[in-house]
Amino acid sequence: MNEIKSTCAPAVSVKPNTGTDWQQTLKRHGEGIAAVVCGVLTFGAWMTQSSGTVWPFVLYVLAYFIGGYAKAKEGLVTLFKERELDVNLLMLLAAIGAASIGYWFEGAILIFIFSLSGALESYTLSRSYRDIESLMDLRPETALRYKDGVETRIKIEELSVGDLIIVKPGERIPADGTIREGVSSVNQASITGESIPVEKEKDDTVFAGTLNGEGSLLIEVGSESESSLFSKIIQLVQDAQSEMPPSQQFIERFEGLYAKTVVGITLLLMLIPHYALGWTWSETLYRAMVFLVVASPCALVASIMPAMLSAISNSARRGVLFKGGAHLENLAGVRAIAFDKTGTLTMGRPQVTDIVPLQDYSEEELLWITGSIESLSEHPIGRAITEKAQNTGRPLARPQNLQAVTGFGVVAEFEGQTWKVGKEAFVDMASENKELFGLLSRLEAEGKTVIFAQNDRGIAGLLAVQDTLRAEAKETVAQLRELGITVVMLTGDKRSTAEAMAAEAGVDEVYAELLPQQKVESVKALKEKYGKVAMIGDGVNDAPALATASVGIAMGNAGSDVALDTADLVLMNDDLTKIPVAIRLGKKAGRIIKQNIAFSLGIIILLILSNFAQSLTLPLGVIGHEGSTILVILNGLRLLKSS
Repeated sequence: MNEIKSTCAPAVSVKPNTGTDWQQTLKRHGEGIAAVVCGVLTFGAWMTQSSGTVWPFVLYVLAYFIGGYAKAKEGLVTLFKERELDVNLLMLLAAIGAASIGYWFEGAILIFIFSLSGALESYTLSRSYRDIESLMDLRPETALRYKDGVETRIKIEELSVGDLIIVKPGERIPADGTIREGVSSVNQASITGESIPVEKEKDDTVFAGTLNGEGSLLIEVGSESESSLFSKIIQLVQDAQSEMPPSQQFIERFEGLYAKTVVGITLLLMLIPHYALGWTWSETLYRAMVFLVVASPCALVASIMPAMLSAISNSARRGVLFKGGAHLENLAGVRAIAFDKTGTLTMGRPQVTDIVPLQDYSEEELLWITGSIESLSEHPIGRAITEKAQNTGRPLARPQNLQAVTGFGVVAEFEGQTWKVGKEAFVDMASENKELFGLLSRLEAEGKTVIFAQNDRGIAGLLAVQDTLRAEAKETVAQLRELGITVVMLTGDKRSTAEAMAAEAGVDEVYAELLPQQKVESVKALKEKYGKVAMIGDGVNDAPALATASVGIAMGNAGSDVALDTADLVLMNDDLTKIPVAIRLGKKAGRIIKQNIAFSLGIIILLILSNFAQSLTLPLGVIGHEGSTILVILNGLRLLKSS
């Protein structure tokens, strides 16, 4: 995967810690230490420059070397390897130019401010990646192969097509394949986005990365590890991330052109005024150095990074972790946001939504009976019913002779009657009236899973189970629409379920029953329609779409490792209301950056014109240049307190 890095600051990568403690400290804090030392040496040289000793010169040289080493290295690497002249090298040339005509202090200040800005950027980015890294768990790395009656734990890379593997209850399935023995419910939310676990039996297909439920499965491997759906999703993510965004290409082109132009003009100014205007060589060289100092883009660079760092720090305190300033800028410009449903707009687990007694039971009595019967069940729907019943405060009773029929429900003796609790196919519906079928159709049309409770007298009642919206989902959607943003739902779940949830949340557009590749295609279509599009999700199936979107947003607590690794920003507390807050912050950051750029360019032009008019001295040029730098930094720091 290609790495995109800024030419104004080093790229930050996540790697395992190696080496001794002092080496790790130096690696992590080296830029910051160098910037601080540069500042101390500069101050020391300034304090002793009237002493008449050699110490001021020594201190300035050390300040130049220590503060400028990292940027000089980056600039020279770019110059010799990429044949480009970047801002890093231009800043150092400006500082050296100031020193060459005796203005050591002004040159040292240039280096100190620029090195400090780079250190702050590196700290912010490395902290972001460390926070993301700490959230991640690795996908299954081993499988339990069953061969010739012997079980052997092996790496998934060693699996071959046709191998038999055993997946025990609660384990993640390590490879795509077909069930040969066993029945179980499999949570496929990480792949398909389905909120309710799917009942699986012999000859059914299962996917790597999905979570096995209460049964033990014997699975025949259907594909090599690198060919699994999980691996294909990873590949889609890598393909999407390897594409360099147009904004990055523009910045690199502009930076190189600006640096070359300034250096070229400086070289011309070292010769032309002497012959064309009759200036002395001393005056010509002086004006050329003043130009190199005032035209250096210190204020221009500071127009963006301090504002971005302040906004990133502000958002981090609010529980929104950005992986870089560019993503905040992109977020401010989004015109549509696509939400995954399961685990993002919804809680990601089934809850009882309707209780419909049909005999002489009250809702509370029917819930207590079914909750008591399901209290011994490990099925997610059974647990949802039991949790709902427990919330009533009435102690649950224990059923007798309970038998779970995988894929259908449970049957048990309870208070002298035989009860069945499960799907429609599990109970006797032949003698029931049309009213019951109408009720069933209505609940299913609302996207709910209907559970029947039958006793010796017939159908005693219905319970509807559904994944429910997050408490803040409606408020978030409403705020986004107030900002003029179209809200879209992309999900692998059934259309009826998706449309019901979308109507409740106030979502504008719904795309249902999508595979991961289809989510990517939907995001691309939305980008063509609206421009910049954000995507928020939590599952492995969302990762390719997150990478394809202009801005990918992952749920920090509920998110899968791949989604977290792919996303451009993470909601650390899964609080959706932070999204419109982050968008407003991004818009404000954009306004401040535009103010800074206009101001810094205006000051640079004013100083250049004053220099050509021979009315600007080098000290005044440095004061104007550094003063504008300080002002744009302070303007950017306002975002630290922005609400």
